[in-house]
Amino acid sequence: MSGDAEARGYVIRGRVQGVGFRWFVQRTGVRLGVAGHVRNLPDGGVEVHARAVAEALRAFEAALRQGPPASRVEAVVLIPADPRTPDTGFRVEEW
Repeated sequence: MSGDAEARGYVIRGRVQGVGFRWFVQRTGVRLGVAGHVRNLPDGGVEVHARAVAEALRAFEAALRQGPPASRVEAVVLIPADPRTPDTGFRVEEW
């Protein structure tokens, strides 16, 4: 990652569990050069933390708003970035 990378956090609401959303996020992150992690939340949402240059994060956020075909994204809420967001790789987490 270059020095001008920034970190962002998101919570995605809608039909986003049981539809391959976490794997979609991971594949999209890898494709766009975004590092981070994604997990399901107990309330039915999905939490994502990402680190990349601004242009990649804009494309990544646009993909989050679209989601995979079986999903229905109702909201993408910005949250404070997790300071533990990795600089490389994108993980699907179970925590």
